[in-house]
Amino acid sequence: MTRPVLSNRAARAHFLDAHALAEAPTGGTDPAALHGLIHRLGFVQVDSVRTVERAHDMILFARRPAYRPKHLPRVIEKERRLFEHWTHDAALVPVDFFPLWRLKFDRDREMIERRWDAWRGPEYRALIDGVLAHAQENGACQANDFDTTATKGGGWWNWQPEKTALEYLWRSGELTICHRTNFRKHYDVTGRVLPEAAAQPALEPDSIVDTLNRMALDRLSFATSGEIAAFWDIVTPAEAKAWVADRLADGTLEEVEVTCADGSLRRVVARPGLADRDLPNVTGRLRVLSPFDPALRDRKRAARLFGFDYRIEIFVPAPKRKYGYYVFPLLEGDRLVGRIDMKTDREADMLAVTALWPEPPVAWTSGRQKRLEAELARVARFTGVGGVSFADGWLRPPVLT
Repeated sequence: MTRPVLSNRAARAHFLDAHALAEAPTGGTDPAALHGLIHRLGFVQVDSVRTVERAHDMILFARRPAYRPKHLPRVIEKERRLFEHWTHDAALVPVDFFPLWRLKFDRDREMIERRWDAWRGPEYRALIDGVLAHAQENGACQANDFDTTATKGGGWWNWQPEKTALEYLWRSGELTICHRTNFRKHYDVTGRVLPEAAAQPALEPDSIVDTLNRMALDRLSFATSGEIAAFWDIVTPAEAKAWVADRLADGTLEEVEVTCADGSLRRVVARPGLADRDLPNVTGRLRVLSPFDPALRDRKRAARLFGFDYRIEIFVPAPKRKYGYYVFPLLEGDRLVGRIDMKTDREADMLAVTALWPEPPVAWTSGRQKRLEAELARVARFTGVGGVSFADGWLRPPVLT
């Protein structure tokens, strides 16, 4: 059987278009526009690290240069167009998807009860009803509202019992994060935070699985069954594999060979005719991406498509880091052309660039430097600082593997 072949250039173009990175970054920042963008992406990962700005803010800024962090709370807390829950990590999800998340709530509840009984012991469950009753009676609450002493130290294994109960109630859908203060979660009863969504009738699990798989493939453009399952991290690999087999059998999907950056072919599935579609026009704009950008979340996929092997080194001891603590990928057109180590120095009122490594075999030309400087000036305005500074020796030689 001869399968359609998608060139590496075509695969990158379709993939970037699905992630709103092919077109020139522009567009509104009102709640409807931001909701529409996140709906297109599927979700935006939430992360607390703020070397420049937080990940969710940088993801939106990369696609909407007029975006500022002040725009997002209105979409979440005032208009309730988004809710926070779990995909592969904590994420902001369109509230339209809430009925689909009921399967996630059920599966998380089962997982937590199985794992946390062994961790906390079954007696922790006695706290859950009390914590839920507290939220029902008092409204928004946080772990610090409870009269207990947290175990000192880092990590979920040191959570105080009430924090465990809040997490369980959030992950199982009884509570929703209603807002954050200094990135600290505040929880309230889901029916009070999202009354319309919570009142919607439950969907059949098979229908949810089908919908989630279709939505994942639309946001990936092409994928293996494993990549489809991993997108939302709700559907199991076995469910995604069976769904793909059924869709191939009824002709709503076809197998395609995608050419990877190293020239090898990888078999995936796509909507019929993908290989014959006109390629999206990909802007030549250079832009900074968050390490948690949806286009880079799957590190193996990024390596296959772009030849870009990325690892975040926050937890790597400084002497063993290959690049830096929190290094940002640089996207130019349909190529990842480098990585930049920088941070917002608010005391100096500067976006401080420590180092930049071009990605082999990229040459750092004067034209590319001008595009970088234009992008960094935009990032500086985004973060609210007055300018950009470069450390001595900031332009480093490419790291050869």
